Amino acid sequence: MLTIIYVAGFALSAVFLATWFYKQRRDGGALFPFLLLGSIAAFVIGVLSSEITFDQKLLVLFRDLIVLGFVGMISRLFLKRFPLFLFGLILLVLGLRVYYNHFMENALVVTPAVALDQDGELLMELAEGADLDQLDAVFQKYDVNAVRAFHPESPDRTDLDDYYVLDVLPAGTDLNALKTDLNQTGIVDWIEGNEVIKVEPEQESRELPEINRKFGINDPGLEHLWAFDAMHMDELYDLLDQAKVKPRKTAVVAILDTGVDAKHEDLADNFTSTQSKYDNDPRGHGTHCAGIAGAVSNNNRGVASYSRNNGFVKLTSIKVLNSSGMGTQQSIINGIIEAADQGVDVISLSLGGYSNQAKQRAYEKAVKYANDAGCIVVAAAGNSNRNAKDFAPVNAKGVIGVSAIDENLSRAVFSNTVEDIKLGIAAPGVNIYSTMPDNTYKSLNGTSMATPYVSGLVGLLKSIKPELTTKQAHSLLESSGKTTKSGDETGRLIQPMQAVKLLLEQKK
Repeated sequence: MLTIIYVAGFALSAVFLATWFYKQRRDGGALFPFLLLGSIAAFVIGVLSSEITFDQKLLVLFRDLIVLGFVGMISRLFLKRFPLFLFGLILLVLGLRVYYNHFMENALVVTPAVALDQDGELLMELAEGADLDQLDAVFQKYDVNAVRAFHPESPDRTDLDDYYVLDVLPAGTDLNALKTDLNQTGIVDWIEGNEVIKVEPEQESRELPEINRKFGINDPGLEHLWAFDAMHMDELYDLLDQAKVKPRKTAVVAILDTGVDAKHEDLADNFTSTQSKYDNDPRGHGTHCAGIAGAVSNNNRGVASYSRNNGFVKLTSIKVLNSSGMGTQQSIINGIIEAADQGVDVISLSLGGYSNQAKQRAYEKAVKYANDAGCIVVAAAGNSNRNAKDFAPVNAKGVIGVSAIDENLSRAVFSNTVEDIKLGIAAPGVNIYSTMPDNTYKSLNGTSMATPYVSGLVGLLKSIKPELTTKQAHSLLESSGKTTKSGDETGRLIQPMQAVKLLLEQKK
């Protein structure tokens, strides 16, 4: 409500200000000063009543008043004649829309707290050829332990082997001062926080959806898969059968999460183990995502995935989060590196969080390392009803970012938006019925659930065309996708049959 008062008050202030100067030249505009003051009072009250810090309130008010002053100056100097005044009002409305999108939309939203790993607060990239011993003086000053952060099997393809994780032992150490001293040595290329990452909050749906379609397969849980109806999954199955599509390889989709119950009745036949320690799931989040991406179809159990014969995609698991669903940038990046070194085709990341980093350099290097190995990275947009550009790892360059839509094909109320994610796309993420540990099933909500729908489909596409790149995959999804009711906020809703059909046409 405060945001509405703030935005409406500011917009009316700008319009009344412009109109006042025009009317003043015509008939004095006696009413407009009062309307202007009332509007300014409304947006000031909206800001001051918000829960952001006092410093943030002053910054917002200062910025907005400067903009209003600029509007007044332009109006007074140039909007003297009616045609010019009318044209100016149109430009003002368009400008207000842009200003809202870039500065006002989340101005009164409390910035989420970003925690750093207490056992390794910083990630530091050492300059190529430099010796870590040259930093001993700084490390001793701040009582810092440094160990290599990442161990890629192909260090010639990346700078990730030059990264170290820094454990700052004394509590309350000024990390900014430490960064300054490290940067002044001249042998440090980059420093960023080793932020804590978590699975996006998921909510269990109390009422399961009911649909009356079987899609030509016998899995009993299909009656709860409204997403299959929205994605016309039977059309995909029919296309694969009628066109006699054969995979050139079995694509492997790696679920980087809390683990996967590899013995689950609806996953085991589609699962290949990377390491046995990853093949259990104390939380259930990874297992739920795995079932969405690649559950065994047509086995008269549970749910299903992207083909009737299960010949296109296999699943694997790499644990990057603990049993509480928590991890760090370091653990996520190590998982991406491990998946790439294992030769997987798709990495599915149903995790993330708000980030203080303006640039995700370590993530971007990890994604590039995976891309260079032939792997496509897919990540959740987040569940904070904000712009995903401020969330990691979805905001890293080269990541396909996934928003969630609901049964009405609108953006889910919790879903972050992807209009500023270069490779944004949408998938069902509300009331998604899938596998849980110990041969059970549950319906959950979240962009975590939307992400494996995209990962599984990208796996299918990669099985047909193994050399498919991230940009090519996203182009297929976007070109074949369906416009949602939320437009650019979500990206286009994936349509599996259309994506495969388009791929097959391109191969001719």
